Parts: sequence; structure tokens; C-alpha cells
Amino acid sequence: MPRTLAIAGIAFALAASSAHAEKLTERTKQKRAAEAERAELQERLSALKRDITKTEAARSHAADALAQAEAAISEANRALHELAADQRDTQAKLVRLAQEHDRLAKAIDSQQQRLSRLLRDQYVAGKEDRIKLLLSGDNPNRINRELQYMGYVSQAQARLIDSLRANMAAIDSNKAATQEAKDELDEIASEEREQKAQLEQEKARRGTLLVQLSGKLASQRQEAGNIERDEQRLAGLVDKLARLIEEQRKAEAAAQEKRRQEQLARAKAKKEAETNAKMSSVKTPKPNPDAIDNDEPPPKLVARNELTPEPAVQDVGAGRAFSSLRGQLRLPVKGDLVAKFGGKRGDGPSWKGLFIRTAEGADIKAVAGGQVVFAEWLRGFGNLIIIDHGGQYMTVYGNNQAVLKRAGDMVKTGDTIASAGNSGGNEQSGLYFEMRHQGRAIDPSGWITFR
Repeated sequence: MPRTLAIAGIAFALAASSAHAEKLTERTKQKRAAEAERAELQERLSALKRDITKTEAARSHAADALAQAEAAISEANRALHELAADQRDTQAKLVRLAQEHDRLAKAIDSQQQRLSRLLRDQYVAGKEDRIKLLLSGDNPNRINRELQYMGYVSQAQARLIDSLRANMAAIDSNKAATQEAKDELDEIASEEREQKAQLEQEKARRGTLLVQLSGKLASQRQEAGNIERDEQRLAGLVDKLARLIEEQRKAEAAAQEKRRQEQLARAKAKKEAETNAKMSSVKTPKPNPDAIDNDEPPPKLVARNELTPEPAVQDVGAGRAFSSLRGQLRLPVKGDLVAKFGGKRGDGPSWKGLFIRTAEGADIKAVAGGQVVFAEWLRGFGNLIIIDHGGQYMTVYGNNQAVLKRAGDMVKTGDTIASAGNSGGNEQSGLYFEMRHQGRAIDPSGWITFR
């Protein structure tokens, strides 16, 4: 008896585990798949960052103490941003499902009424069935008409019943989809509560650290050597990213060429085989005509010009057109332009980009379409995001409170990619913006319209 109870308990546990696995929403499955895909890319970017950092002499920098808290704040904000988007999508899905449910319910009600009328009309018209009609001895024409009428009614009933069953099944499916959407909303709400709690915790932690490190940060910000090292660190990162992107493009081009050569080789081998088969059929004595399958079409020779190689890999974000956007780009955020490219930075080196002072949390927009190639914390620039526009053009957005996109994401012109802040030990809340071509910083003022 105890053994039976133990087996039953195990079976129940397995069933419960299976039910929990099946309970996973579609959103959770997609999220896990996306996270798995990003893991490899994130590891490569982290390796790049480690490589840049380890080349520097070990120095105690106050901003490094803030790194973990600022990165965590960025991650929590990004998660909240993504959850809000998921919530909007799921709410819209619920609205669509509710509308579809109403439509199906009305259709079912209408079909039930029509079926009820058909059955009532048939009952009122007569209680005679087919056998009784045939044996009644009545006028054959009338019998034929009655039988046809019965046939039409039966067909109408069958169609209505089939349609009713289909709509009832659709209602069940709709209810299941609605329940899943509600489960997704519950899941999102739970995740939002967790992320908000984590965000508040990390903000409090950063605030405490800022108070403790304020004097040290102020002195280090004024040190020219620190600024130069920060710029070298960013330049090194951009160079390494550019090489990584170029290597990836070359690998994709080589893979494409390999596929094209394999396709040509297969076509050539097929052509030779068909030619050999044709020649051997000419030498072979003519077979009995009765044994020939005249329905089989003759073999078709594949001409070289019929091959359709895959299209060439396009530059990310239509990068070939980026150079034509000179003078048409908009500032990534509205605010006060307090530093310009080439301007002196106290006793340190000149500015390599723009600093736009703006309120904390202001939306930072992508100035053009492209692919996010870096979205992490970097000393001197805090939460940093870099977008590759193709054609060896990149834009850099630093000192963010949060980066709202991940490495590998595609963005369009005007997409919100970050929120403004003062991460990385910056005194003022705002955005540090750079443009780079072939790794070199270029003056954004020739590209940006300030209207």
C-alpha cells in the first residue's frame, strides 16, 4: 500500500511538472530563444571590453565603483521598457480576441436560430419521411418535389451544423488564446514589480556611492590624463568593433561565394551527366516502342545563365546611403548644446563630439537606421550604445541613464534607443554624442541640422 501511494505521488508530481511546462506562454518561449541567441554575441562584446581594459595600468577610478549599479539601473530600465512594449502588444491582442469572440458569439446565435427555424419548418411542413412518401401512392411529381425539398433542407441543416461546430471550436480556441494573453499580462505585471524593486534598490545604492565618492570623482574629472585614457579606450573599442564587423562581412561574403561555387559545380555535374546519358542513348539500339513511356518529359539541361545566386549581403541599415544624409540628421535629443566638436576641455584634450545637456530620462533617438553593435557600460562614458550604419560609419551615445536596445538589434531613424542620464561619473545630466568614420571621430555639425 505505501509503495502504491509512493508511485501515485511520483506520477502526480510528474503530471504537475508536465502541466507547468505546458503552461509556459508563447512570450516566455520566444524570450528564452532570443536570450539564447544573444548570449554568444554578448560574450564576444564582453571579451572585446576585457581586452581593452586589461591593456591599461591598474588604477583606482571612482567611476568604476559606480559601474555595477549604473549597469544594473540600465538593465532594469531596459527590461521595464521592453515589458511596457510587451504589455501594449498583449493588451492589443486581448482587444482583438474580445472583438473576435463577440463576432463568433453573434454568428453562433444567428446559426442556432436559423437551424431552429429549419427544423421547425420541416416539422410544420409534414411529418412524412422519405419511405412514407415513396409508399404513399401519391402523384409522382409531388413525391419528387417533396423529396427534393427534403434533400435541400437536409443539406442546409448539414451545412449549418458544420458551420456551427466550426464556430464552436473557434470559440474554444479563442477562449484558450484569451486565457494565454491574460497569463502573459500577469507574467508581465509580476516581472514589472520585480524590475521596479530592483531599479529602486540600485538607484539608492548609486546615490550612496555618489555621496561617498563625490570628492574623488570631482578631482579625477579634472585630470587630463583620465580624459585622454577615456578617449583612447573608446577609440580602441570602435576600432575593434569595426574589425569585428568587417571580419563578419567578409565571412558572410566568403560563405555566399562558396554557396555560389557549389551551385555552379552541381549544375555542371548535372549537365555532364545529362550529356553522357544522351550520348549513351544514341549508341544504344532502338528499344521496342511499346516499352517506351511516352508520358515522361525529356531531361532538361540547366544553362549557366539560369542559375540564380543569392543576393549580395547588404550593408547594415542601408549603410551605403548614410553618406548621402549629410546635413539632414537631427539631434538625438533636445537640449542645450554645451560642448562642440573641437572645443577645449579645460586643460585636457579637445572634445571629439557634442555634449547636449538635457533632463534625466529624456528619450535618446537614433539619428539614422543601423544595427546596435555595443550596449554596455564603459569607463568614462557610462552606459554606452554604439550603432553601425554601414559604410564604416558609426554613431556613439554616452552617459545614458539606460540603454534600451541590445547588441544585435536593428533600429530605424528616430527609434528611442536610450534615456539620458549622467552615468560614468558625469557632472551633468545629458548625452555625449560622437560620429565616427573609419574609426576616426568626425565633426557632427556638418551632418546635423539644428533647426
